[in-house]
Amino acid sequence: MRKRRVLMASIGLDGHEMGAVVVSHALRNAGMEVIYLGLNRTVEEVVEAAIQEDVDIIGISSMSGIHDYALPELMTLLKDRGAEKISVIAGGIIPLDDIGMLENAGVRKVFPAGTQTSRIVRFINDEIPLSPDSL
Repeated sequence: MRKRRVLMASIGLDGHEMGAVVVSHALRNAGMEVIYLGLNRTVEEVVEAAIQEDVDIIGISSMSGIHDYALPELMTLLKDRGAEKISVIAGGIIPLDDIGMLENAGVRKVFPAGTQTSRIVRFINDEIPLSPDSL
């Protein structure tokens, strides 16, 4: 069985990446393959890279406050590209009041700032199974 593949990125003019780097290391240490796109990516770049890299999960770090626009747009573009099988998780400075809206838009899970990386790893392992065609 192949490892879970996770694409990590920050969308927009986000200047903070420490959380994304810490989570990326935790996922790698848990046996996942992580493709790190880094800062200042567009929704289109993230979706294109996710499709090209055949990832199971997209992890978005949001520290700049554009999550309420960028994440629903990301979900729509994944669907438009026929890639809705890719699960999306997010974390960072996201107000608790916005989590329901993001999950209603299709984001699988939002991890607020300060979430222990072990919770993120456990969620991915327990809630996001590999698709049958990736075994």
